[in-house]
Amino acid sequence: MTREVEHTEDGRWIVVDGRRWRTADPALPDDVRARLLHHLGVARSGVRTAKGDDDAVAAARARVQLAKTGLGERGPAWWDQDDDERRERWEQALRQLEG
Repeated sequence: MTREVEHTEDGRWIVVDGRRWRTADPALPDDVRARLLHHLGVARSGVRTAKGDDDAVAAARARVQLAKTGLGERGPAWWDQDDDERRERWEQALRQLEG
């Protein structure tokens, strides 16, 4: 099933099924975006497969949070950060995810 996705005029949000979601930081280099999306996918899979194991679910959800923060979808709004803060955000997330 493909959902209709619309973007707000300012480019900061997408709207899916009437719900607004923050978009990823457009300043992300393609390779960084790909790495963060990979970690996000692995973490989401971990949430699904860890059902029944509270510690494993919590760890997988923490990885989802890290990946989404690195992408700029959570945490401080990327449009309120300068270039250095944005770079530090995704670099820190990758260090934690890959460390």
